[in-house]
Amino acid sequence: MKLIPKVAVIATVMLCSSLLAGAQKIKVQEGDVAVLKEQTEINTEFTYDHVKVGEFDNEDDYIQKKKDEYNKKEAGKGDTWATAWKADRAARFEPRFNEMFTEGSNGIKAGNFPAAKYTLIFKTTFVEPGFNVGVMRKNSYINGEIWIVETADKSKVVAKVSVDKAPGRIAFGMDFDTGARITESYAMAGRSFGRYVRK
Repeated sequence: MKLIPKVAVIATVMLCSSLLAGAQKIKVQEGDVAVLKEQTEINTEFTYDHVKVGEFDNEDDYIQKKKDEYNKKEAGKGDTWATAWKADRAARFEPRFNEMFTEGSNGIKAGNFPAAKYTLIFKTTFVEPGFNVGVMRKNSYINGEIWIVETADKSKVVAKVSVDKAPGRIAFGMDFDTGARITESYAMAGRSFGRYVRK
């Protein structure tokens, strides 16, 4: 059996990445994001109200189902999973979004900047967790809304942007952990919106 050349593997990964990026849609629904080009910092906030997960209209129903399934397999495993599901937001998803937005925008620092003129509110509306069981896999993706508001008066909305199908997976399929897949969805959303602002 011939070994696959390393160059071919790298090319395949790059192609998959570009295809994944192409599936995502960033669209301004109202307002204008051009005001951000002049900024060096942007405050960020994240909300998870009324999130739908996979086939579940209610996130709590999804959490309860997975929690019960894991606990049946191993006592306590479901409780640990449920805790991680919520904890990953602040520990993994949000920092990764901020990091990749900063990179994609070419220098607008995103994060906890309460003195920044504008605040970016990322409102997650849908999560497809995906799965990876080795022989079969399904990528994760998220949908959401980005609201750009004035930090001093958050009722003043500068722009509303829709984010559809921000995909998440790790190269070479090493994303057996649900949180790892979803983290990359937030990374892709952050980077893509950062690049959109930079254009």
